[in-house]
Amino acid sequence: MREDIRRDMAFPEGVVAVVDKPLGWTSSDVVRKLKYLLRKLGYPKIKIGHAGTLDPLATGVLLVCIGKATKRVEELQAGEKEYVADVMLGATTPSGDLEHPIDATYPTDHITLPMIERALEELSGERLQTPPVYSAKMIDGKRAYEYAREGEQVEMRRALINIYEMEILHFQMPLLRLRVRCSKGTYIRSLAIEIGEALGSGAHLVGLRRTRSGNHKVEDAWPLEELVAAMTPEDRSAPCE
Repeated sequence: MREDIRRDMAFPEGVVAVVDKPLGWTSSDVVRKLKYLLRKLGYPKIKIGHAGTLDPLATGVLLVCIGKATKRVEELQAGEKEYVADVMLGATTPSGDLEHPIDATYPTDHITLPMIERALEELSGERLQTPPVYSAKMIDGKRAYEYAREGEQVEMRRALINIYEMEILHFQMPLLRLRVRCSKGTYIRSLAIEIGEALGSGAHLVGLRRTRSGNHKVEDAWPLEELVAAMTPEDRSAPCE
């Protein structure tokens, strides 16, 4: 059930807003929009932040912590995540998703459903994963994507992750749709790349939706437009742009 959020709430006491982040928005865009509304509601210096970044091309559950709830950011970030991911087989992009155009194509005629099932089994469990070069990972004070956009090569350090479960929801060449249940720090773009490599081909992510973060499900999330309307001061309009 979606938690009630109203413009007359005592936001400094702590509110966790479960937002269904729209396509094209960064996680920081959402935080800035809600911070703007909170200022209009009379909270110019209130703390606000999100617990777990979603890429602009991803949608779904984004936890925004307001007031004293910002003390829970680390706890909420540590929660298990669930995604529905659309993976395109047979082609790669520099970013591992649709942010960049296809840079190479690969054969797919040899790929079968049993092969995919074996690859997913091999990629499941606790293991090390390399983050994408186009990611928000901090390296020597800069985001990895900043280095990548400048054409500078940096070493992406592998991190320990855990993929608890992967379920094939749909497969019709070249599209593979998966439900992925995983630990924090798991990059689904990297997973798509790994799937392509495991199949002796290439792959990239063409769609991603976070359906759960910890105990918070997307069915209980606020569409951003509705949350903006619920928090907008009665005497002002604050369009969701």
